[in-house]
Amino acid sequence: MWSSLRDLFSYPFMVNAFRAGTIVAIVSAAMGWFMVLRRQSFAGHTLSLVGFPGAAGAILLGLSSTLGYFAFCVGAAVIIGTAPRAATRASYRDESAVIGSVQAMALAMGFLFVSLYHGNLNGLTSLLFGSFLGITSGQVVALLVIAAGALIALGLIARPVLFASVDPEIAAAAGVPVRVLGIGFIVLLGVAVAETSQITGSLLVFALLVLPPATAHVITGRPLLGIAISVVIALVVTWVSLVIAYYTPYPTGAFITTLSFCTYVAARAARWASDRSRSRGAAVAPEVAS
Repeated sequence: MWSSLRDLFSYPFMVNAFRAGTIVAIVSAAMGWFMVLRRQSFAGHTLSLVGFPGAAGAILLGLSSTLGYFAFCVGAAVIIGTAPRAATRASYRDESAVIGSVQAMALAMGFLFVSLYHGNLNGLTSLLFGSFLGITSGQVVALLVIAAGALIALGLIARPVLFASVDPEIAAAAGVPVRVLGIGFIVLLGVAVAETSQITGSLLVFALLVLPPATAHVITGRPLLGIAISVVIALVVTWVSLVIAYYTPYPTGAFITTLSFCTYVAARAARWASDRSRSRGAAVAPEVAS
């Protein structure tokens, strides 16, 4: 077993895959924790779909798919960020309409670019479902620089974003720039989606972005501990998925999604069992006392 793992890391493309996977796991887990807290999963899902036409369009023009990912995800994030936040029922309708419109347009553009592209469709398949093949050292360095910048930016706004996410009305009354922070966070989320898509693919990026953070929210409500748990889950899932994908002909994103979902279900089941045990204990206590 250990010799097989040593053989695995003897290939430069696998070393680069693990480096890139580690970077995107940390970024997506941290950003995703705030995304789940802010109830912006629909926006995150839309950004994940936007990455596909961006990458496909870049390939159609003979450009790097990475450029397409970031251009489209960040651009869509700016559009979504300017939509009214769902403080009232009317603003919720407006926000959902903007996000839904962006998602529909992105899917239409993706289908158009696929129809216009006459090259190897396997490359487009990897855009949808992910691939660890072909990641270069230069791309890893670029991912690291962008991830470091995004995490530093998130760290600078984390406290006010947390305040604005928990109680936006009181935060606004206290002078917190809720609107500006909301736009800034959704742009950072777009960066995280663009990074993660290069490992999981556009259709499965949502799994790494939402499932580890959602699992962490089930386990604990404490911010720092929750973010740490989210990062650990994302790292383990990504590493294990890369190993399995190396020995099988299936894409990495499928394993990331499956393992992340199983982890979430296990956390939910454990939480349900714990709550049920507590409720039974609370019901028995008065009987014993009497």
